[in-house]
Amino acid sequence: MTRAWKIKENGHIDDINRLADALAVNPVIATLLVQRGITTYEKAKAFFRPDLNMLHDPFLMNDMEVAVQRLETAFKKKEKILVYGDYDVDGTTSVALVYSFIRNYHTEVDYYIPDRYAEGYGVSFRGIDYAIGRGISLIIALDCGIKAGDKVAYAKEHNIDVIICDHHTPGDVLPAALAVLNPERRDSTYPFKSLSGCGVGFKLLQAFALRRNISFDVVAGYLDLVAVSIASDIVPLVDENRIMAYHGLKKLNEDPAVGLKAIITVAGLTDKNITVDDIVFKIGPRINAAGRIESGKQAVKLLVSEKHEEAALHCEKIDSHNQTRRNIDKIITEEALQEIAKTDKYRYSTVLFNPAWHKGVVGIVASRLIESHFRPTVILTESNGHATGSARSIPGFDLYQAITECADLLESFGGHMYAAGITLRIDHVQKFRDRFEEVVKNAITPEMMIPQVDIDAELNFKDISPKLFRILKQFEPFGPENMNPVFFAENVSDNGFARLVGTDEEHLQLGLIQEDIPFKVYRAIAFNQASHLRKIKKGTAFDIAYTVVENNFRGNTTLQLNIKDIKIEN
Repeated sequence: MTRAWKIKENGHIDDINRLADALAVNPVIATLLVQRGITTYEKAKAFFRPDLNMLHDPFLMNDMEVAVQRLETAFKKKEKILVYGDYDVDGTTSVALVYSFIRNYHTEVDYYIPDRYAEGYGVSFRGIDYAIGRGISLIIALDCGIKAGDKVAYAKEHNIDVIICDHHTPGDVLPAALAVLNPERRDSTYPFKSLSGCGVGFKLLQAFALRRNISFDVVAGYLDLVAVSIASDIVPLVDENRIMAYHGLKKLNEDPAVGLKAIITVAGLTDKNITVDDIVFKIGPRINAAGRIESGKQAVKLLVSEKHEEAALHCEKIDSHNQTRRNIDKIITEEALQEIAKTDKYRYSTVLFNPAWHKGVVGIVASRLIESHFRPTVILTESNGHATGSARSIPGFDLYQAITECADLLESFGGHMYAAGITLRIDHVQKFRDRFEEVVKNAITPEMMIPQVDIDAELNFKDISPKLFRILKQFEPFGPENMNPVFFAENVSDNGFARLVGTDEEHLQLGLIQEDIPFKVYRAIAFNQASHLRKIKKGTAFDIAYTVVENNFRGNTTLQLNIKDIKIEN
């Protein structure tokens, strides 16, 4: 698949030179900082040394005062509290966070995770009935609830107050909950809009601790859970998210919660410096697998475990679910690719429905299809007599808005710009497919439909050094809006080392030199780019887009180039 290279604007040269002098760093480093809006020594210090004291006042969030007062009342009156959350990573970490904190001060607390298959996403009538049957008088809904107006009204009819802690896009009317904590509210006064659901839950605990004179260190002790939610939910890693993820990763590496430590062990991450990528590809999928294959409640049981033996048993089950999930995911992805091959290749969107597909993996399959067929994608299966599934988008295209324009065909939907869930009548699937295609066709631009490599700056081989890499490491944690810097270098060639590697010889391993400095050789790996081998073997010079990474092999650590894309003359 051909990819376009988009090289970012460097920023003002005076800002770059001034910052390079102030920090005594290579201008490339100063360029990366200016691109991120960091133009002064003070801002750079705050960026490189994220400080928990820089978190925003939680009482700036709409309804926070009401929420804290209600929670205080529940504690004083010994009311029964239900912590309610979604079945994905963000939801289960949110529940684990709030439940674990509350149980330290209040015995009358329970948690609830809806069944993906019997209840679907978010707050359900069955969940409210569970609360009614147990005499619950306060529900704290985490990572869900912003569109649950009818469920909130039902709870209110039964004298149950609801505090919503959500981060998804609200509808035109907010639920009539006692408190709606959501920085995405149209009337939001909170200075940061992009918290995860678990992050909103953390702000509630931060506010409650302030009011009750509970040490902030107690609340900060749960930041490993928040870091897992931030990484897994792919929210921007800037502002508060960067601060919480930075300190959460520190705790995850040094003193993780018992349940997370069990996952770290089975994921083979013991004695490794755990990064955002490790959460995204190894920790998060295991937590998610519980809700995809059986029940998200298993994930919460693991995350709130206080004994290592108990956590190990829960983790063994979850790891088994993850293997099952991987097998199902692979089969359905192959079937979906076969379906696409039969359809019009010139379509602007992909909408597939198969009643036999497993509901728990349709979101993953949608993401996989975008990797090979770069267009907004919706994957549907049958559940409880309806077509239901997940949608995923491509950079720059507002998926949520496109789905909103099909709302009259849907029973329910929710999500944000790049990911959403929908439910509709089966006899409306074809109508939805046609309408969605028309909406996408009218809104998408030709540029959006070409996969793009975002490049930060030029970095020639002569400027790569251990010192530069040490500073690049301090840009972590990486994620949306603070991605691992991608560089480009022109006129590089292989020194004769080029070879194919991988199970199917699908990857390229290279020894690269640049024309002006042939004595400096860098080992490089180019995943899924074996097709370039023949031309590279001929000695043809080419351009690369790449990141600088560490390669640890048999106790030796060297710098290696991870090649994102190769441009070579035909």
